[in-house]
Parts: sequence; C-alpha cells; structure tokens
Amino acid sequence: MRQEYDFSKGKRGAIIPSQGKTRITMYLDNEILDRFREQAEAAGIGYQTLINQVLKEHIQRDSEVSLTEGDLRRIFREELLAISKS
Repeated sequence: MRQEYDFSKGKRGAIIPSQGKTRITMYLDNEILDRFREQAEAAGIGYQTLINQVLKEHIQRDSEVSLTEGDLRRIFREELLAISKS
C-alpha cells in the first residue's frame, strides 16, 4: 500500500455514469397514477417504466411537437382510455 495517493485527476461523484435516465419529481393526478400502477402490475413491469414507455411512444409518433403540461395531461388521459378499452 502506498504512503500517499495522487487524487489531482480524480473526479467527485458517481464512478459509473448514468445510462441515459434522470431522476425527476413530478406531480400526477391520483387517478392517473393508480391506473398506471394497475396496468404495470398486470404487465409485470414497474409503473415508472410504463409511464416512460408511453411518453417515448408518443414522442416517436410525433417528434416535432413540444410537450407542455397540458399536452402531458392529454397524453396520459388518451393512453389510460386506450388501456382501459384493451
């Protein structure tokens, strides 16, 4: 074992960089969250994963639209309606 170590080129923070995902905090209506949890449980995946998939699918369908809070609410309601019909 060395007497001293050179940390001059060291970096603070996580050793392994994140894999393209960022933790966020957001508020969803309880009914929306409940439906996503129900559908995610039925599919055997996490509800956050399901929300991410729904948003990704929407973006892929129409990548030129910038999303606002109103857009996100509409998207969630449309997806929940589609899920409830299946």
